[in-house]
Amino acid sequence: MEFNKLGNSGLSVSKIAYGNWINHGGKVDENTAINCVKAALDVGITTFDTADVYSDTKAEEILGRSLQGIRRASIELCTKVCHPTGNGPNDRGLSRKHILENCHASLRRLQTDYIDVYYAHRFDPTTPLEETMLAFADLVRQGKVLYIGVSEWTSEQITRGAALARQLNIPLIASQPQYSMLWRVIETDVIPTCQREGLGQVVWSPLAQGVLTGKYLPQQPVPAQSRANSPAGKPFFNKLAQRWMTDNVLTAIQHLKPIAQELDLSLAQLSVAWVLQNTNVSSAIIGASSPEQVRENTVAASVKLEPEIMKQIDNVLEGLVEFDPSKTG
Repeated sequence: MEFNKLGNSGLSVSKIAYGNWINHGGKVDENTAINCVKAALDVGITTFDTADVYSDTKAEEILGRSLQGIRRASIELCTKVCHPTGNGPNDRGLSRKHILENCHASLRRLQTDYIDVYYAHRFDPTTPLEETMLAFADLVRQGKVLYIGVSEWTSEQITRGAALARQLNIPLIASQPQYSMLWRVIETDVIPTCQREGLGQVVWSPLAQGVLTGKYLPQQPVPAQSRANSPAGKPFFNKLAQRWMTDNVLTAIQHLKPIAQELDLSLAQLSVAWVLQNTNVSSAIIGASSPEQVRENTVAASVKLEPEIMKQIDNVLEGLVEFDPSKTG
């Protein structure tokens, strides 16, 4: 495993982070989830990412149990707050009440005394940003949170948040956006803003919801157990994957396979390696439904793609990549 500093901070994170968005408490049983975490630790992953809302809070619980017995200082444990975790009017958003209550609940579920990076899972337009940042600042002062991050915030929102963080003297160090060969909306505005403000990128969905593994074939049925065929109760998963389920995109992805094979990589490894070539990306979050997937995708941490390879990839995907910065969030 290789490591990067997160933004301008002194915090080191593993170039591959293990995330449990869909799998823990959902797609895989707990025993498999625990084995995936063990595999992540075995290959040198130290950064673990979750959120209070994942699998209706079960993901945090399972991750907490999976990491018991591990020296706490040897890992970076990250979670998020914003999305609804209950039916009440205050069970969502970035109000002081919701942030403080949910931080304490996350600490209990994760069985830890502190969170390394606590993310605002989305921007909350219904709450004054000053209230949000002051709540985060109080958690930092109390030692319950070490660093602050944001997820899917726009350039303008990051700029405002960073200004308040400086006023409050708290470390806002991370942005967690979606980023892949196919989804590059952060390149125009978000990344330059984060460079200016000292935030590093910890990117999610480097495999474009599994589409960049090449398992979906043009003019073929979607596999029944795949993410693109998620249950009706999980429409967000379907929306993310279905965006790319067109014959022209799926055909182009098949044309990436020879590039991967030339490098003795799987298409998944090539895709994860691609996002890590961007020097602004501190870490790429991978999910896994088996320990084998963890071991396979971690190979990408040490892969260097030459400019000619990057150009070949761009040529294959020309006209299919989303760059529109307005789609952030």
